[in-house]
Amino acid sequence: MSAAIVDTPASPGDVGPGTVIRTRSFKAPIILGATALASLLIFGMLTPTGIRTEFVVATSSDFVQLPSLTVAARLAAVSLSVVALLLAGWSAYLAKDFRKPGIWLPIVYGMAVMGALLTWAGAGRDATTIQLTGLLTSSLFLAVPLVFGALAGTVCERSGIINIAIEGQLLAGAFLAALVASMVGNVYVGLIAAPIAGALVGLLLAIFSTRYWVNQIVVGVVLNMLVIGLTSFFFSTVMSDNPGLNQSTGVQKIGIPLLESIPVLGPVLFNHNLLVYIMYVVVIVLQIMLFKSRWGLRVRAVGEHPKAADTVGIKVNRTRVRNTMLGGAIAGLGGAFFTVASGLAFGKEMTAGKGYIALAAMILGRWSPRGALAAALLFGFADALRVQLGIIGSDIPSQFLAMTPYLATIFAVAGLVGRSRPPAAEGIPYKK
Repeated sequence: MSAAIVDTPASPGDVGPGTVIRTRSFKAPIILGATALASLLIFGMLTPTGIRTEFVVATSSDFVQLPSLTVAARLAAVSLSVVALLLAGWSAYLAKDFRKPGIWLPIVYGMAVMGALLTWAGAGRDATTIQLTGLLTSSLFLAVPLVFGALAGTVCERSGIINIAIEGQLLAGAFLAALVASMVGNVYVGLIAAPIAGALVGLLLAIFSTRYWVNQIVVGVVLNMLVIGLTSFFFSTVMSDNPGLNQSTGVQKIGIPLLESIPVLGPVLFNHNLLVYIMYVVVIVLQIMLFKSRWGLRVRAVGEHPKAADTVGIKVNRTRVRNTMLGGAIAGLGGAFFTVASGLAFGKEMTAGKGYIALAAMILGRWSPRGALAAALLFGFADALRVQLGIIGSDIPSQFLAMTPYLATIFAVAGLVGRSRPPAAEGIPYKK
């Protein structure tokens, strides 16, 4: 029997068994159109005529030196903004016909708007160029803690546990990585210690969520405050009294031979420290394990329908505890980014809300490792853009530049997520 398709608005009599209700949503096209129009007015029309912007993509390690690109600033900004407007119109046309655009549309749209912004920001600055390769490299590096945090949330929430404690897990990992690396004198031992700290925070979350049935959001917030308090106390006492326990030690970059010399892609992807390469492996392994393995099927069954999973012999609460600890370990490893991976000493609350941005990346990525990676890269680009605009001396006030990553988070979650559905049993304790 074929299902009937009813367009909204539908009367109750139109809805029956097997009926599929199609809904139009113009929220995303409106947001895209308004942003493109603002880009045209600000970056296009306000850019003076007769000046140019230079974009540099080559680095000293490239085996082929690509030439710089110099463009007429106003013409380029207007053209890119018009492209963004056309893409917004196309998305509205698709929404009218109950169709969704492919993943290419938001990618091309974002490139057009960012290109207009960078063209406007670098216009007429003879002593300054836009370093595109450096911008992309920084975007990937700054996205590392967000990727690990989003993966931690994905692993936990796929099994039904809401992990609001990502911020605390990142901070605990950063603290223990710095402490152990300084004590032992080996940064790689610090990398090993970081996931242990995150797993301990995850264990506390799991115990209160599965054994005592405490509200998981409340437990996550409390754990964040607990970790902030403990790390601040030990920083102010132990580390301040013993500077040797909080040294600025960093992991060395490891360039992959031949691959690191590829223009643009080489410096961006293949010239980083060990933590970045670990991130690549973790994303690939989790994507395969969650959706192509027996373990992933059981985890998703526990998160969607725990009673049915229990009926076929899956230990629901045991699976949730293990996944929450695994997620905590992944987030803790991401916390090492703030200290040993960046060559920095530990500081109070140095994660600066990155755990909450990681949560937004998880939601935007629709609870999949691949999607979480893409969303985290978006937020990492917003952070790198803030740094790049500050370096070239943009006319945008510094306060607005500091808001860039958080504005990108709000915009993405509010305008692009749509009707994303979390696991059905998320946040619901399983009581036999």
